[in-house]
Amino acid sequence: MREPATPPAAAGTLTAALSCTWSRTFPATPEHVRQARVFLASLLGDSPAAPDALVCLSELATNSVQHSRSRRPGGQFTVRATMHQGRLRTEVEDEAGPWEPPSHRDGQRGRGLLIVGCLADQWGITASATTRVVWFEIDQPAGARHENPQPSGDCSPQERM
Repeated sequence: MREPATPPAAAGTLTAALSCTWSRTFPATPEHVRQARVFLASLLGDSPAAPDALVCLSELATNSVQHSRSRRPGGQFTVRATMHQGRLRTEVEDEAGPWEPPSHRDGQRGRGLLIVGCLADQWGITASATTRVVWFEIDQPAGARHENPQPSGDCSPQERM
């Protein structure tokens, strides 16, 4: 599993050899799942990959809020988005916790990672005793790459809410 790309030293436009990473940390509460979607949507603009990416992010952020130690008072989750050569990689990092596979899939719960698996080109999980990162990657269709996917034009902000 590859690590997220590092932001370039200088701000600029995306090219085939350039990658940009944006990051924002949110309080781990249900209302901040929406704010995480707004953050990613502001980066993707009208990209054809945006709808699938926003559904995947919503699933991963919801899992962080509901199933990780981040749900404790003061808990947080971080969203990182990297654009590189027409591929979006989005990561959600939380405060880990015991992994409990769904006990049954006959109700309305327990299907989030199945949805991510259907929509994303790739996805995976890395974990330690204190953090868990769940990530997905989605390719941008040819010709759909944006010259400037962030409203501010800065390619390297690391934001904290």
